[in-house]
Amino acid sequence: MISFIIPTRNEEKALGRTLGWIKELSLPHEIIVSDGGSTDRTCDIAREHGCRIVTHDGKERQTIAGGRNAGAATATGTYLAFVDADVQIPKINEFFANLLSVFQKDKGMVAATTFYRVFPEMATIGDRIVFNALGYEFWFCNNVLGIGNSSGEFQMINRSAFRKVGGYNERLVAGEDNELFYRLSKKAGKTYFARDLTIYHEGRRAHAIGWPRLLMQWALDGFMVIFTKKAWSKEWKEIR
Repeated sequence: MISFIIPTRNEEKALGRTLGWIKELSLPHEIIVSDGGSTDRTCDIAREHGCRIVTHDGKERQTIAGGRNAGAATATGTYLAFVDADVQIPKINEFFANLLSVFQKDKGMVAATTFYRVFPEMATIGDRIVFNALGYEFWFCNNVLGIGNSSGEFQMINRSAFRKVGGYNERLVAGEDNELFYRLSKKAGKTYFARDLTIYHEGRRAHAIGWPRLLMQWALDGFMVIFTKKAWSKEWKEIR
């Protein structure tokens, strides 16, 4: 079974569409919405779609890593599929049949990711350039160098391997997705980039703050995580 885990915080505008697309999957699955304190209808929408809801009750704001870990703690599937709240997976049955075959053929495979692209009707030239380049960087790191590398829009991970490495680092405000894939490749098994698959998302952050600023944030966060084990960003602000 596949356990979908969706971290949310005030995602009422996007979540319903994403849940509708996931529910088209005919393979055994469960959907877990891990909410970090929404004040809008996010949790109501999750209930309407029959999702399991995990809520954060702590006083401090939950990191996205904390939200993902909280959702994973309740998952029962063999595979954990972490997706953002604004994601679409085209031809979802073919998509997961393809990925499952990769895991089944290579028992050493513990995690997989793929191309992320912005919805064609929303994509800018910058979106196309950056996400294509990012995809080939992921392919080279995972499939050629054997170094886990991935963003968090979509990550599919064997649940046993996820637990073996302790899940996401909740102390990281940003860069937690890439850092997890790196640890998986070093401590649990192979990570894989599926070149023939693509997921789509809204590209909200780049559209809100611009690619130059976002690329700088990514670079600083990546550098700091590698050398200090802490993110440069003090807070990863939500973009609605």
